[in-house]
Amino acid sequence: MMASWCIAAEPVRMGCGIMTFDTVPGWGLDAQGLSQIGPTHGSVVVDSKGQVYTSSNLGIFVFSPDGTLVRRHLGDDYTSLHDMEIRNEEGRDFIYGARNAAGEGIKIDAETGGVVLKLGIPSKEACGLEIASWAPTAITVAPSGEIYLSDGYASNRIFRFDKDGTYLSHFGTKGNGLTEFNTAHGMTLDTRYDPPRLLICDRNHEPKGRLLHYDLEGSFVEEVITGLGMPTSVAIQGDYVSVPDLHGRVVILNKNNTIMAVLGHNPDPEKGGSFNVPQEQWQEGIFSGTHGSFWDADGNLYVQDWNVSGRIMKLVRVDRERSR
Repeated sequence: MMASWCIAAEPVRMGCGIMTFDTVPGWGLDAQGLSQIGPTHGSVVVDSKGQVYTSSNLGIFVFSPDGTLVRRHLGDDYTSLHDMEIRNEEGRDFIYGARNAAGEGIKIDAETGGVVLKLGIPSKEACGLEIASWAPTAITVAPSGEIYLSDGYASNRIFRFDKDGTYLSHFGTKGNGLTEFNTAHGMTLDTRYDPPRLLICDRNHEPKGRLLHYDLEGSFVEEVITGLGMPTSVAIQGDYVSVPDLHGRVVILNKNNTIMAVLGHNPDPEKGGSFNVPQEQWQEGIFSGTHGSFWDADGNLYVQDWNVSGRIMKLVRVDRERSR
């Protein structure tokens, strides 16, 4: 029954204007039409060759653009990758990951899966803090190679390290004030600005759902937008930002941070924002708990749901000129 649903599903068109997409039914599923990645509470990135990496509770799974599983990285070093960023360094792709349950940041050679750097809890001598719990949720990297790791499920501080993993500084605290975080859940380098800024998802802040800008030294710049529900992560391509909302939708913003499109909105309050939607209850073109997204070079979007069966979807950007 599950396999026949996957095979029979037709593409669904979503979005509007230049941000119109078609779904790809069955993308990333096995020959029987079943998910092969296990429960998802993670992220998705695309490397310089167009390969798609998604993290699940089991590890990292790598797909070709057509949805064929290429390889996987499994084991204790690869579980609980809540967020990933990818960076090409001297012609080689590296994945930076925030491992919430494992309590660390990590840097991985994308091709081999080899771990080249780990970021643990900064010592009290280094940072002046007695850190009792540590649950990183987001990671990003500055042009200089400095690494930013958000302790979003614990202290709500963001820690800054040099490229070799030495602690440099931290900023932020938990709360609902203008410059405070209430679950600093997602983060990326906002390259739409010069110099670039940190774009941070303050997921549970009241009014719920806002994005913030901080400079690379950790100083508050501005409140970017509010009322986004529960924004979990952010991904940049050119002037555009994709923002998954845990309630079950992806919001697209332009360079002015105005909403251009809303994708895959789930109107069912029982399923929007729910982890426990098994594969047999998935609906093509309707998300349940969007958690990660990433653009490829052609402007297509890959979206991961927070999901018990493990869901990752490809949305193909529609060429509006050719479709007229």
